[in-house]
Amino acid sequence: MRVPEPLKPVIENWLGEYRQLRSVKESEASDIRMLAETLSHVSLPLFASRVPAGSPVAADDLKEADIDLNDSLILKPETTFMVTVKGDSMINAGIHDGDMLIVDRSLPARNGKVVVAVLNGELTVKRLERTSEGLWLMPENPAYKPIEVPEEAALFIWGVVTKVIHSVE
Repeated sequence: MRVPEPLKPVIENWLGEYRQLRSVKESEASDIRMLAETLSHVSLPLFASRVPAGSPVAADDLKEADIDLNDSLILKPETTFMVTVKGDSMINAGIHDGDMLIVDRSLPARNGKVVVAVLNGELTVKRLERTSEGLWLMPENPAYKPIEVPEEAALFIWGVVTKVIHSVE
């Protein structure tokens, strides 16, 4: 991929910060606060040219604006956290193994939303589905079975997934 010369130092700096953020352990509250503080200072340049997904066009180096990632990715910083996905049960929802999820605790866990949940002490990311038969945590991969949530189960919704960040290989 060709990166415009003026953008190279910005990208290199951002990649360094990103690698540092990837090493954060989600289980430590102080690290999560550090992650939120670091993300609050991240902005990237937005170039005026759109990148076609069809035939190539001539590139230009015209920068349109700086984009604050908080404005683009985070609705409420005080109730938002990130987790890394392990597994492929949500692949058809565009969530892959190793992806980072941006999760908002303040959003209501409505029917059809993808949520990070703790069911009987076990953490999972699934689509929440309420039917006349009860409550279900639905995978987005036919290789996995839906998880019925019995009334006596200990279910805690950590938050609603708002964005997915994954690498393109």
